[in-house]
Amino acid sequence: MKVLVTGGAGYVGSACLRKLLAEGHDAIAFDNLSEGYEAAVPAGKLVKGDIADTAALTKLMKDHGSEAVMHFAAATYVGESVTNPDHHYNNNIAGTLSLLRAMRQAGVNRMLFSSTCATYGDNPVVPMNETAAQIPCSPYARTKLAVEWMIRDFAHAYGLGFTLLRYFNASGADRDGEFGEAHDPETHLIPLLLQVALGQRDKLMLYGDDYPTPDGTCIRDYVHTDDLAQAHMLAIMATTPTTAEVFNIGTGNGQSVKEVHRACEEVTGRKIPLQVTARRPGDAPALVADPTKLKTQLGWKPEFYDIKRTVETAWAWHQKYPKGYADKVKAQR
Repeated sequence: MKVLVTGGAGYVGSACLRKLLAEGHDAIAFDNLSEGYEAAVPAGKLVKGDIADTAALTKLMKDHGSEAVMHFAAATYVGESVTNPDHHYNNNIAGTLSLLRAMRQAGVNRMLFSSTCATYGDNPVVPMNETAAQIPCSPYARTKLAVEWMIRDFAHAYGLGFTLLRYFNASGADRDGEFGEAHDPETHLIPLLLQVALGQRDKLMLYGDDYPTPDGTCIRDYVHTDDLAQAHMLAIMATTPTTAEVFNIGTGNGQSVKEVHRACEEVTGRKIPLQVTARRPGDAPALVADPTKLKTQLGWKPEFYDIKRTVETAWAWHQKYPKGYADKVKAQR
């Protein structure tokens, strides 16, 4: 299949792009590199551009002969969405509107959207299946939910097959240690802990230890990027011009911040200091997937259930490239 991957130089987008290419599909990334890295994309598979440029997207899909779109391009920082909602609404909603218009003009009628478990918000249901109430509690999550409805409305009006993938906490790195997580600023738990282990930070700031969970810290479902990529490939292959589906992607097994911290100390063999501070706005106490539907309907078989195995892959990446893709680029010269 010929697939356009928007945001294909990002952490998850590039992992899914590489999976498609490895399986013999003709995939190409479209990314403005505001969050992604050129070094995360195989040579010759990146087109630089902004998702707001409808004309450029239309031309690329026509020239490429794209049959489907995987849509990852989005602003994803929860805290920033609270302080600067304009950026998130413009990038996530207006950007997706531009993409949907381009797809219509190019005659592309299959779409996979990278959504998020954050649309469920502060939901007491654990684990959550796809029918759980969506009560987003941050501007970021609200933009993702708005895009879900936008896609549904376009599908109803113009004829579009779509699959919405609400995945939980993306984590880990490629098994060969060549591709991994690198954000600026970094806000995700596992890389932050590993940066402390590397001496790049003095300590980890633990945002709240008084949540209604067994150890007082937030619980999340950490799903490895290899397993995410497998799910995305299965989903796009199953998406037809009449599909209207939604799947959760998660292990079904949640870990608290303190449990992840303990796993990182065990994997690295290093002490990682913590400092408890106030809760962050928009953080739900627990978000854990019920992935039964994805396993049953698409035959998804995740490999990474043990958080220590996931951390081991991330640690291999961070040790090899302590400064992320900047180090990788140097190594390639």
